[in-house]
Amino acid sequence: MKKFLGEDFLLTNKVAEELYFNHAQKMPIIDYHNHLLPQQIADNKQFNNITEAWLEGDHYKWRAMRANGIDEKYITGNATAKDKFLKWGETAPQTLRNPLYHWSHLELQRYFGIKELLSPKTASDIYDGTNEMLRTSGFSCQGLLNKMHVKLLCTTDDPADNLAHHQQIAKSSFAIKVLPSFRPDKALGVDKPTTYNKYLNTLEKSAGTAINTLDNLLEALQKRIDFFDANGCRISDLGFNTIPLLSDNNSDISSNFEKVRAGKSLTSFETEQLQAYILLELCKMYHAKGWTQQFHLGALRNNNERGLRELGPDSGYDSIGDFNHAIPLSKFLNTLDNTNQLAKTILYNLNPRDNDLFATMTGNFNDGNIKGKIQFGTGWWFMDQKMGMENQLNSLSSIGLLSLFIGMLTDSRSFLSFPRHEYFRRILCNLLGTDVVNGALPNDMELLGTMVENICYNNAKNYFGFDLD
Repeated sequence: MKKFLGEDFLLTNKVAEELYFNHAQKMPIIDYHNHLLPQQIADNKQFNNITEAWLEGDHYKWRAMRANGIDEKYITGNATAKDKFLKWGETAPQTLRNPLYHWSHLELQRYFGIKELLSPKTASDIYDGTNEMLRTSGFSCQGLLNKMHVKLLCTTDDPADNLAHHQQIAKSSFAIKVLPSFRPDKALGVDKPTTYNKYLNTLEKSAGTAINTLDNLLEALQKRIDFFDANGCRISDLGFNTIPLLSDNNSDISSNFEKVRAGKSLTSFETEQLQAYILLELCKMYHAKGWTQQFHLGALRNNNERGLRELGPDSGYDSIGDFNHAIPLSKFLNTLDNTNQLAKTILYNLNPRDNDLFATMTGNFNDGNIKGKIQFGTGWWFMDQKMGMENQLNSLSSIGLLSLFIGMLTDSRSFLSFPRHEYFRRILCNLLGTDVVNGALPNDMELLGTMVENICYNNAKNYFGFDLD
């Protein structure tokens, strides 16, 4: 019987162990998509307690606590930090076979050296022990990143952001590179005129230009892209249900933008046309800069109206959607490719039924100029667990080239989430090792070891063009 979270955790054979310990484990981390706050890195924030560091903003844990019958007071409410943690300690044993059980105990071990299982019996001591460590300099935000052998990370930033904290980090002695990424979701939010116009007023100030027409908007976005690029940005991102489909009948797009700017609502068709047009123009700008564009597709957000009303978005009320991606995604990528303006692209899928769809779609638009130009991104959100990662890896292996895959990211708001890279690497090595044991792959450690090192680090470094020497 194997020991829980022992050295051979998730590694079921000797070949997998050799691949992990001799190749994957030693590779640094490039975390090219997360939601860490650059201000906390710039200020080298010291967390007050483990609740603040571990539970605040973690809607994975919030969902589990609600499912366990925990009152909202102890989740996002006004209970004390310790009482909130004790309620998480009460919930943790109920998460057996949920990835939270693995992640939580990996994080306790890798950051704090705590090997006890989190439970109602141990929660109080774990709370006190981790808090004592969090008060020391090695457990500041920068210290936590240093513990995980991180070389570079990319935060998620709005076009209107002044990037002052990124500039502060760049001028500091902090060895880890922290770069912005361009997330223009709000610039596409034309379906809510009141909110959208407030945002455009903010964007006007950042860009230093009035936004009264669609051309004005595109000019402002180009200025912000230029500014982000000058501050090291090389990646964009977008979170949509599905890619909007631009119709041939789109002559009213400019006037529809002006209608929104006047506070008037559009029809669903008009909304989609305007969003599609703005997005296509943005993607052309990304291509001109040599950036990579990311698309996170398939989330059904804000299902619980009462939860949204009381707590706002990103509070644990989102789920997997069942959208039709093939035709709009194909036409969108084809429109850009037709004029040779398709940037390097990463497609993230949230519904496992669509894994093969996404994997085959990437192959349609590789043009031989860039290795792995169109990527099927790693298991995302509800899919960033063992089964989800294996499904994504299997689809990619069967339909594309796993050897060119750019690997894992945290997609997290927590500085304690970086063991997810280890989790992914163990899963990857076990998948390959099992194939060797079964005779499906050659027992060639030079061939397989190089592949593992590339997926864990080298492919991402080369794909994004990061200067890490």
